Amino acid sequence: MNSSDAQEVRPVEVSYGKKIMRDVFSRLGAKLGLAWIAVIAFVAIFAPFLANSHPLLLSFNGEISSPALRFLTSGDVTILGVFICVVVLYFLRLSFAKNIAILTVVGGGIALLSAIFVSPPQLTVYEQYRVSEATASYDWVIRAPIPYSAKDYIREQGDTGLEAPLSDEQRIHLMGTEENGADVLSRMIHASRIALAIGFIATGIAMFIGVILGGLMGYFSGIIDMIGMRLVEIFEAVPTLFLLLIFVAFFDRSLYMMMVIIGVTSWPGYARYVRAEFLRLRQQEFVQAAIVCGLPLRSILFRHMLPNGMAPILVAASFGVASAILAEATLSFLGLGLVDEPSWGQMLNQSVQSSTFNWWMAAFPGGAIFLTVFAYNLIGESMRDAIDPHMKRKS
Repeated sequence: MNSSDAQEVRPVEVSYGKKIMRDVFSRLGAKLGLAWIAVIAFVAIFAPFLANSHPLLLSFNGEISSPALRFLTSGDVTILGVFICVVVLYFLRLSFAKNIAILTVVGGGIALLSAIFVSPPQLTVYEQYRVSEATASYDWVIRAPIPYSAKDYIREQGDTGLEAPLSDEQRIHLMGTEENGADVLSRMIHASRIALAIGFIATGIAMFIGVILGGLMGYFSGIIDMIGMRLVEIFEAVPTLFLLLIFVAFFDRSLYMMMVIIGVTSWPGYARYVRAEFLRLRQQEFVQAAIVCGLPLRSILFRHMLPNGMAPILVAASFGVASAILAEATLSFLGLGLVDEPSWGQMLNQSVQSSTFNWWMAAFPGGAIFLTVFAYNLIGESMRDAIDPHMKRKS
């Protein structure tokens, strides 16, 4: 017998997290939810190149320029830079902790540099390109698929306002226009950024606070657990929506303020999950061995215990993202959301502003909110079923 035949073929070991993820995304519901979120993410990342009144490229007297790039904001540059970083990290195949650390440092650096060095022109005149193109001043022009910016109200034509989809032969608006004449599809595309940002960042803040406090409560128990649970009960009694309404009434309407408030009031749920998992895990042999070996507390909590208790937290996070999106949409629907930036809830509010019901202003933004929240709920349900051993036995 050859020595190669005598060698045992060892199966490739797969971590518990990868097994769960593989089980989750083998389900149809999770696949559909992930596909919709991927579409929204793609639209949000490349919004300036999908819907923009500034041409992507143009030639004027033989000189080629890109107005779309010249008018990119620091936020646009940050989003594109973080996306490129995510793609590079995906191919490097590093550990999850290293990916998060690198992404945090690089993303923060890109945001800081773009805020310092990226300065688009303050005066924006969308009409100049359409007027010049109509008079054949350009040699050639390459426009975005949706040739309207979110804040382009087509002032030069004078008769703009609420228009149903494809109701005007001269101006093509696939989803119609809103009350000021801006293209609804363009505003939908740019509003997807707000939905994703407030969902992920608010949930990230809540998870950060909840994991730290919940881990300390579950590991130490005793007086720390008692004080922590009283804090949990206090914050659970705070109504998020009413707190948002109070801050909007007295302070400026800021997306960052909404993220912080939703995150600070949503952490008790994550703290409860982490506390319950840590109470269970602290008696396990691998935790006791780590304590006996004299490992530092942060290593015991966040390197050995937390990875083994993350599954229920990820389930809660998927539902938390959906709740944050709904909270922002509710606030915008009430007319207390962002003023300068488009959002799905704000557009939904415009469907009932005039004397008639504008169905396109209700159908498209409302459908986007429903599908996005439904997608996160599908992923959350699939995660819960994959983690729950009773559901596995039933299937």
